[in-house]
Amino acid sequence: MNIRTCKTIQGRRKLVEKLCKTGLSNIGMYPAEAERASFKNCENMIGVTHVPLGIAGPIRITSCRMSRVACHDYYLPLATTEGALVASVNRGCKAISESGGSTVFVEEVGVTRGPVFKTTGLGQSMALKKWIEDHERELQKSAQVTSAHLTLKKFGIRIAGRYVFVRFYFDTQDAMGMNMATIAASAMVRVIEKATHVHCVSLAGNFDVDKKPSWLNALSGRGKRVWAEVTLSKRTLKDTLKTTARRMYETWIAKCMVGSAMSGSMGYNAQFANVIASLFIATGQDPGHVVEGSLGVTTTEVVEAGGLSVSVYLPDLMVGTVGGGTGLAAQREALALLGVAGGNKGKNAQTFAGIVAAAVLAGEISLLASLSEGTLAAAHKRLARGKRMTNDKSINKQMNG
Repeated sequence: MNIRTCKTIQGRRKLVEKLCKTGLSNIGMYPAEAERASFKNCENMIGVTHVPLGIAGPIRITSCRMSRVACHDYYLPLATTEGALVASVNRGCKAISESGGSTVFVEEVGVTRGPVFKTTGLGQSMALKKWIEDHERELQKSAQVTSAHLTLKKFGIRIAGRYVFVRFYFDTQDAMGMNMATIAASAMVRVIEKATHVHCVSLAGNFDVDKKPSWLNALSGRGKRVWAEVTLSKRTLKDTLKTTARRMYETWIAKCMVGSAMSGSMGYNAQFANVIASLFIATGQDPGHVVEGSLGVTTTEVVEAGGLSVSVYLPDLMVGTVGGGTGLAAQREALALLGVAGGNKGKNAQTFAGIVAAAVLAGEISLLASLSEGTLAAAHKRLARGKRMTNDKSINKQMNG
């Protein structure tokens, strides 16, 4: 018997223990419902890796839609092994809520899939481009047949000699939608190949651009574009964040702007990926898309009366509330905690995207404040080395306000 032919999780785990000469008793401890992951989420499953889950909040979000403004308070489930992260985000949540809440905007760009075709030369490349542009409606129909929850929004085409790259954008409602987009793109490719006799070299030609940092995604967007902002008062800056608007602004300029430029970074921010990763793991998102979420810009500006305006822009956020890991028991509970579990004609995924942006904003605020007052190392020394936060009143106040 080998791993590939073993039919059960327990049998496979025992075989691995024998082959690798090590015990896997902790990996083998998980709720019975987690076994369903072996059928659709994870092949050759041998158990479950447990990631600590913390809670931050409440964070107040003011969501602007159709000229109506509604306020909601959310508690953020954050799965992480990094000490100080949850406490830091928690402090940012408090600062935002004290300041009246964050304003959030979400724009649906669409999940993309980008096949590449190989032609006989520029003449055929140009002809293929024109054929695709002239038959958009036919391609839309072939895509929509694959799923009632998917719509082809638009496409873009680029030519490099004998290679033609097509970037299809899909609305996938509440699903993150990569599988749906792949199936739909495959159906359209078959239509294109049959009509033009041009061969598709690869259904995914890196023009998507999926699970990689890219300026195309940063500039054109992918999944959802999201913005969040808040104006922190002088009192909140002093009492909760232990800093001033001017110090935070100078830290932001040095770190997020000049430092990012000097290093050639594609993310002009403090720690987008940190917060996104913890939310993604907690809610069953695809961790591979954290790299896309790390793209983005944080901005700050000193305002009247000693306050500070802080905003974040995430051009490439790939999230969903149905499909993939969102159906697993613990992850579904985390989404339910946020009030966005399941499908709701695209509204749940949009709301969740706004929550992610607000959480990222909280993380940026707290980290920049900590750096500006010089307590980052002290906080990590205490919180990441096994000592309780309550053992040090100063750190407790700094991280939780």
